[in-house]
Amino acid sequence: MTWRNYFIYSIHHFRRHLVRSLLTGLGIVIGIAAVIIVISAGQGLKGFLVSQFESFGANLLQVETRLPATSQADEVMARGFGAVVTTLTLDDMMAMRTHPNIVSNYAGQIGQEVATGPGTRKTVNIFGSTATVLDIDTAKVGQGRFFTDEEDLSLARVVVLGSKAAADLFGNSNPIGQYIKLRQQNFKVIGVMEPRGGMLFFDYDVYVYVPIRTLQKQLMGIDYVSFVASQYRDKDKLASTIDDFSYLLRVRHNIPLDDPDKDDFIITSNEDVLDIFNTVIGGFTILLVALACISLIVGGVGIMNIMYVSVLERTFEIGLRKAVGARREQILKQFLVEAVLITGLGGVTGIIVGSIISYLISFVASYLGFAWGFSVPLYSIILAVGFSAATGLIFGLYPARRAADLNPIEALSYE
Repeated sequence: MTWRNYFIYSIHHFRRHLVRSLLTGLGIVIGIAAVIIVISAGQGLKGFLVSQFESFGANLLQVETRLPATSQADEVMARGFGAVVTTLTLDDMMAMRTHPNIVSNYAGQIGQEVATGPGTRKTVNIFGSTATVLDIDTAKVGQGRFFTDEEDLSLARVVVLGSKAAADLFGNSNPIGQYIKLRQQNFKVIGVMEPRGGMLFFDYDVYVYVPIRTLQKQLMGIDYVSFVASQYRDKDKLASTIDDFSYLLRVRHNIPLDDPDKDDFIITSNEDVLDIFNTVIGGFTILLVALACISLIVGGVGIMNIMYVSVLERTFEIGLRKAVGARREQILKQFLVEAVLITGLGGVTGIIVGSIISYLISFVASYLGFAWGFSVPLYSIILAVGFSAATGLIFGLYPARRAADLNPIEALSYE
């Protein structure tokens, strides 16, 4: 017999026992669909995170304050008691800006204040920054304008409202040119940002943007910042830029050059953060695919049981075929082809079902405002086909060998 004959005979047997064959392959369908959904969701999540981080600006390098500590536990405990690092300053920002690999940078400080608008009083999140934030960040002004370097240097009492903050404080009225009170001081609203949405747990639209020096001197009474974000030119020079920043800050903060444990800062790039997220997502994807494979194993056991029943039902037929000259390997191949046919059809159906569900997930996420792309990578389809074929071969082997090893005389006398 040729492989074509094996396949035609298997199709004939499949159609004779259609309902049983479909129910047998259901576990494979579920398992393969789960594999496709998990991998596609992982790709969608990666794309979502990349788009979110790119909203902060491309090629971003961030310097944040940290407590000098010998362990992360020490730092967590110290921050829990309210310890604050006050060494990162606007002068540090200006020094970093002179680096040849830096395009631009800005400093930032985040806090909370009670804001009073027309007939309302709200606790708002304050984001103090230099005017250069819009050189890097993808945020756009929807109404009015953003504050300038001159307004920052002159400690001007001006604010730019996030879209939700504007709605909370002014309702449907136009806030441009009106005033809010922060710590009993009048601040003029000069702009409203375009709606932007959130990044994980960070909602841009609720913030009130204030010139950093105004926030430092007139609201918080400080002379430090919590972070400096810089945009670099050349990714190939990123490592050397980080080294240069580390050297610069150690010198400026009087930190021993050979003792990084005493650093009062930490430098990260968006590449570093994305690498961490990709590693975590990759680990979870592998774990979930492994869990999805449990369904394949259950489906494989079901196939083995049904194929074993099929061998018993066709014992006389097997004996007759052997009596007229069918060889052992021909019987073995026949039952293996039948098992692989069931798992193969289950695998194809699972790929289709998984792709449809993945598309629906992407559609719903996009409808809700998330940048969640639809993607079914080629390797996931190859993986699904491989899993299907392997399941059929592994779990179909025992019944196939059982059929191939039947004694023709005993098989003919079975019925």
